[in-house]
Amino acid sequence: MTHPAPTAPASPAPPPEAVGPLMRGLSVLRELAAGAGRRPVGDLVRTTGLARSTVDRVLSTLARLGYVRIEGRDAVSAPRLLELGNAYLAASELPDRLGPLADRLADELDESVSLAVPDGDGVRFVHQATRRRAMSLAFRIGDLLPAERGAPGALFADAWTEADWRRWRSRRVADPTDAGFPAVPPRPADDDTAGAAAGFEARVAAARTAGWSLDDQLIEPGLVAVAAPVRDAAGRTVCALSVVSHTSRLSAAELPDAVLPRLRETVAAMTDALAAPRGGPPAPASDTPPGHPPHATWMRASKQELGPEFVESLARGLLTLTAFGTGRAELPLSAVAEATGLARATARRALITLAHLGYLTTDGKLFRLTPKVLELGFAHLSGLTLPAIAQPHLAALVERVHDSASMAVLSGDEIQYVARVPTVRIMSVNITLGTRFPAYPTSMGRVLLAGLPPAERSGRLARTALTRLTRHTVTDPERLGAILEQVRADGYALVDEELEEGLRSLAVPVHDRTGRVVSAVNVSTHAGRCTPEEARATILPALRDAATAIEADLRVAGRYARIAAL
Repeated sequence: MTHPAPTAPASPAPPPEAVGPLMRGLSVLRELAAGAGRRPVGDLVRTTGLARSTVDRVLSTLARLGYVRIEGRDAVSAPRLLELGNAYLAASELPDRLGPLADRLADELDESVSLAVPDGDGVRFVHQATRRRAMSLAFRIGDLLPAERGAPGALFADAWTEADWRRWRSRRVADPTDAGFPAVPPRPADDDTAGAAAGFEARVAAARTAGWSLDDQLIEPGLVAVAAPVRDAAGRTVCALSVVSHTSRLSAAELPDAVLPRLRETVAAMTDALAAPRGGPPAPASDTPPGHPPHATWMRASKQELGPEFVESLARGLLTLTAFGTGRAELPLSAVAEATGLARATARRALITLAHLGYLTTDGKLFRLTPKVLELGFAHLSGLTLPAIAQPHLAALVERVHDSASMAVLSGDEIQYVARVPTVRIMSVNITLGTRFPAYPTSMGRVLLAGLPPAERSGRLARTALTRLTRHTVTDPERLGAILEQVRADGYALVDEELEEGLRSLAVPVHDRTGRVVSAVNVSTHAGRCTPEEARATILPALRDAATAIEADLRVAGRYARIAAL
């Protein structure tokens, strides 16, 4: 007798209290994430099945919240969207408590190390400590893998119920190539589903006996990994710690012997870290630092100010996600309403909607975020570089001042241009990405040098040959040192014809979330266009606004992701 193949279970109907605009807005965010953070608006209309007017209103609302940008015909995910995933990661406390231990293990073994959590019948990464090699791990925080394709999945599946196994088998039949998991290479369409199921069940049993799991090139040829479960004080597996290597370094047979002793020691340290009480009060409910205006400024605006395109129920629902965070892993309805400033009835409907969609779980009294929140664009955005974050803000700056704007980082005793938006003028400053200049006679170089600790700054100046490039170049070490002290006090540098005759440049620092100066942004212009005083009066405020906007994005993006300078 032939049995019909199982199919993926249909999604349950939304509850009567569900907020329709919130559901529609989340569907747009999911489709935008599926397009790696950029999709034509027309494509979003087609893939979501929503009316064009609905998609336009959703995108208008998301743009007002800072979660997307509209660039021509495309919708683009903005770094601010990461605050939703940050809320889950902070509430879980896994990256904060266990991330440093994972980083230390990666340094000791000189291999990539990951932390992953279960997400349905998949595995989602919450921390990555990667090694820079020609062949290295390319997964990002938030990426989702099928449970059967990797070492952690066998550990998590040991706790599955029969219903969980049925859902997994149905998914395997409905999606034989793993098209629903874009982070992994596609599986062959003729893969033996029954054989793969039996093999996964055998690996689950083997992992249960051994206490660890092996991935022998399950994701792609050459990639091998060993994972061990990390348990809380009650003995529940909360995440898996994996060490990932390549067969060019260690074979699947060699990897366990090479890494298991240190892996087990780290797991023990992680268990202790999870059991240790966290000191201090809960962190604030958003990525906005103390003393800054809250993110939900739209709540103080009138309907006329917000305009007819702004969907308040969507904004309120997304705001609900940010109520969670460090020390606020589980919240009752009253705490969510208090943290967000929403009415209890409004917060309740949003929570019910988010629970229905799988972004929250609840026991009827307390609500907890799930790792599914990371599907809302976190993986793509966590890979943003500093130049990518700065580029739209530099473009806005150029529109405002009508002169070219750039970003540079310190590279040895030189600055290196990493982002630039030129302006269109008959006579303009012609600089390309990657260009290097000495730091001492440039505005961005002086801002970057001024941001260094005094001892390091003095050491750099002592070994730098201060060459006269124009008749205006400052080459006296004492005078240059005094100028840098003034730059540090003023928070900006103006350099007048010291790098090149006729070139005037004004720069300000860009700080990361720790307050460290990581880059500088500047506006360069011809000295004949305005006086230094006019430049300070007209360009400096716009330049500072751009730096503040870049820093706001860095504050959110750099909370759990490493932001590369290049």
